[in-house]
Amino acid sequence: MLTGVCVYCATGVRQAVERSVVRFSAMSDSEIASYVASGEPRDKAGAYAIQGLASKFVVGVEGSYSNVVGLPVSTLYALLRELGLA
Repeated sequence: MLTGVCVYCATGVRQAVERSVVRFSAMSDSEIASYVASGEPRDKAGAYAIQGLASKFVVGVEGSYSNVVGLPVSTLYALLRELGLA
């Protein structure tokens, strides 16, 4: 997954792209059916919440965990520091 972050303020503009890869274990048809029936995937980008029911199938994350959850916090903080805002 890719997330673009941009900070625009009076002192300048900084932008970055954070890349994260989530690896899942193989899932059986019944595990997939049960997960879909739970309703969790209905309102999620990528149809899963890494911090939710899908977490039991996650075998690894390459990159920023907070990016997977929704916002690459360390990347944003680095941009804010570059602009003297943090």
